[in-house]
Amino acid sequence: MKKVLRILKGRKAICFLDFEGTQFSHEMIAYGAYMCYLNKDGEIVKAKNPIRDYVKCKNSIGKIVKELTSISEKDLEQYGISFAEAMRKIKKYCGLNFKKCAFMTFGNHDIRILNQSCSYNLDAPKEICDIIKKGYIDFQAIIGEFVKDDNGNQLSLTHCLEKFGVEFDGTAHDPMYDAVNLAKLYNIFTKSKDIVQKEYCKILKRSNIGPEPVNKTIRKLLSGETVTPEEFQEFLRDYIQ
Repeated sequence: MKKVLRILKGRKAICFLDFEGTQFSHEMIAYGAYMCYLNKDGEIVKAKNPIRDYVKCKNSIGKIVKELTSISEKDLEQYGISFAEAMRKIKKYCGLNFKKCAFMTFGNHDIRILNQSCSYNLDAPKEICDIIKKGYIDFQAIIGEFVKDDNGNQLSLTHCLEKFGVEFDGTAHDPMYDAVNLAKLYNIFTKSKDIVQKEYCKILKRSNIGPEPVNKTIRKLLSGETVTPEEFQEFLRDYIQ
């Protein structure tokens, strides 16, 4: 898809990321990463094995986050690594492509978690964090232009996959599985142009963003009717009067 290629700006690799964060301070408590390589059309052709780690935080996790992620303070104490080490592991995982790849998440909350974790950790590797932020792409913002629910709202990762007839693999809110499933969604989105067009038509049919003569014309066209230049001029007259 041309829009995706423009956003990628010639990058040949994407590291799909998912960060789980605390409920109130929004510090990272776990990350998942999935490094994928692209062809000239932006489609995934090769991938590394995904990785995940627990990450120690300064503040409490929060009850809701514990219920969603099944991550506890005990898990972080027993298995967690520092935020600085987590960032270095992501850099090492990406290898020579680290400075050149895109870093894709589903929604912008992950970048907030990254920023908050940087502010809570004085030893945070600023250069690594800055490179991730520089290459950051919110895929929810991209797909949300073309695929929404029946009320015009953004869909979750799981529900986006369902629109393309794909089931979520693994456990939701496990950052590694979230990253892997985001890659699945990205790849099927770039390949399934017919489905994207069908879903986008639904949005256009419901849309009231443009001027009413334009909206009325689009609705008629999408309903299989024709609109002549004379009819469009009539729509304009009705609108102006």
